[in-house]
Amino acid sequence: SDNSQTAEVFEKLDSGASASEKWIIKYQNRIISVLILVAFSVLAFISYDRYIKQPKEKLAMTEMSQAQLFFDMAIIAGNESDSLFNLAINGGEGKYGFIDITNEYKNTKAANIANYSIGMSYLNLKDYENAIIYLEKFDSDDIFLKSIALGSIGDCFSELNQPNDAFEYYQKAFDSSVNSYTSPKFLYKAAIVGSQIGKNRLAIKYL
Repeated sequence: SDNSQTAEVFEKLDSGASASEKWIIKYQNRIISVLILVAFSVLAFISYDRYIKQPKEKLAMTEMSQAQLFFDMAIIAGNESDSLFNLAINGGEGKYGFIDITNEYKNTKAANIANYSIGMSYLNLKDYENAIIYLEKFDSDDIFLKSIALGSIGDCFSELNQPNDAFEYYQKAFDSSVNSYTSPKFLYKAAIVGSQIGKNRLAIKYL
């Protein structure tokens, strides 16, 4: 009958609930320990982010302001820029340079930006080996900066007469971001270098 089937269902539910209760009672100390550990981990992460990481990020950006000013001035200065790029890299007027930021504020956004600026400074100083080292350390979700960094590594390899490496990085540069600003530039450079190293089909494709 319907009543007996209903009673059977409730009986099974009761027995299942009873088994669950027994399991919880048996392992309640472990369960409580796990919950406390999870809660502690969440609180520790929130505290680290709010009271250590965020203030450190802000301080790093503040400390980097003079180096960034030297870098900006060097870009504007043109032919008279070498001393300014060196000041940007190494610091001056008692202020941190970009290299100080990478050493003192490791694993911060400021240090990552500093790697890009150091690399571009060395590129302008024609110190291509060091430019490659720092530009390869730079990592960004910004499609333009990432593409420019990869393409600039290609420029460095080209200046060092390493066309195969240059070709590889020009490809990485336009593959990393399809846009109307950087893509045409690095497609063209890849085509030119590709034609020099026998990659004629790809060179024609890129043109």
